[in-house]
Amino acid sequence: MATKKHTDTPKAKLNKPKPYVTEPVEIFVFKDFEVPYNVYKPFYDNDISLLARSKKGLHAKAALDFLSLSGFTQDEFQETFKTTVKTIQNHVTRELTLDAALSEKLLKSFALFDKGTEIFGSARSFHQWLNTPAYGLGNQLPFELMDTITGIQLIEEELIRIEFGDLA
Repeated sequence: MATKKHTDTPKAKLNKPKPYVTEPVEIFVFKDFEVPYNVYKPFYDNDISLLARSKKGLHAKAALDFLSLSGFTQDEFQETFKTTVKTIQNHVTRELTLDAALSEKLLKSFALFDKGTEIFGSARSFHQWLNTPAYGLGNQLPFELMDTITGIQLIEEELIRIEFGDLA
């Protein structure tokens, strides 16, 4: 939008800064899982959605989102998902989607962290539990089971037992 310059207005008035009122800016701080949870939950909310989205493939950024929310080190991520962070970053740059198997494992992992965060109060606390021997899993580290879908299901079952107070 162009402004008219009035020739009868003194230059001092033209150069004088106009006062302005700033509105308070609302800043949102997301806790642990909130952002990815809202983005990915519809994809793992039920088995049909999970299957359909897995077959379609997740955007590679989903893997980086999981890495950031989970607290996994790059080595832990690479061990669990059998791919390198560098490969994922290249996929993001090239705007590629992940294959069905990796997409499924990521969605199952998002769901697992959703449940674990609900039970333990934070993704950090859940991550710590994953690296503690679990009685209901034969004293294995739950993290070591996350490299397979069956392992993730066993961890989910253990979380349900913990949720309902059945620790034996």
